[in-house]
Amino acid sequence: MKVVAMIPARYEASRFPGKLMADLHGKSVILTTYLATFNTGLFDEVYVVTDSAIIHDEISAHNGKVIMSIENHESGSDRIAEAAEDIDADIIINVQGDEPFTQTDTLKKLIAVFENDKISEIDLASPMVSLKGNENIENPNHVKVITDQNNFAIYFSRSPIPYPRNQEIDIPYFKHVGIYAFRKKALLAFKKTPMTPLENAEKIECIRYLETGKKIKMVAIDHVGISIDSPEDLEKAKEYMNSRNN
Repeated sequence: MKVVAMIPARYEASRFPGKLMADLHGKSVILTTYLATFNTGLFDEVYVVTDSAIIHDEISAHNGKVIMSIENHESGSDRIAEAAEDIDADIIINVQGDEPFTQTDTLKKLIAVFENDKISEIDLASPMVSLKGNENIENPNHVKVITDQNNFAIYFSRSPIPYPRNQEIDIPYFKHVGIYAFRKKALLAFKKTPMTPLENAEKIECIRYLETGKKIKMVAIDHVGISIDSPEDLEKAKEYMNSRNN
């Protein structure tokens, strides 16, 4: 089974333009992410996929593998699907470019899903983490997921799901973590399928997989890494690096 990591990397970002080229202890965020992913030793190949000449040159200058997008894309899945067409791989893992502290244990769990899938029924695997507190549960920026008893995704939503009509029971809530592991054929099928109605309503790309009959195995994890969405997040990342180095 050949496993490849792909890191979609847009230069523009509405909340923090150019964040992937921001300095993080002497290296750019995107280079830090690339090196951390490469150094896990879990992948046959690691690629950055970008629409930016600046990011392309940054990765190339450090002997990294980088692919330039040709088309404009609505989502990270679309971006890596274009690049994946000519890549020899069975499983492709989408690693977020703005999460420089790669979670090796999480990536191992995602790969293990496919190693243990003897009948090849799983199209995607993705992590979820326990979500606590009404403020977080009701926050539309936290995508919630509900699963069946075998941890296959039933639905994703920005709304609280399930709705707690029965206040006498303790229902766990889970946040979807935006790391995806795909069978290559499922990823390529995604690119060829137009945006679906529920995906368009929620603006959650993985709903397209559910609406087209794909099976998504959710993997429970204990914690998530630091995502750099703002200058404040960048400072937190620097503080975290300082604590690791001391």
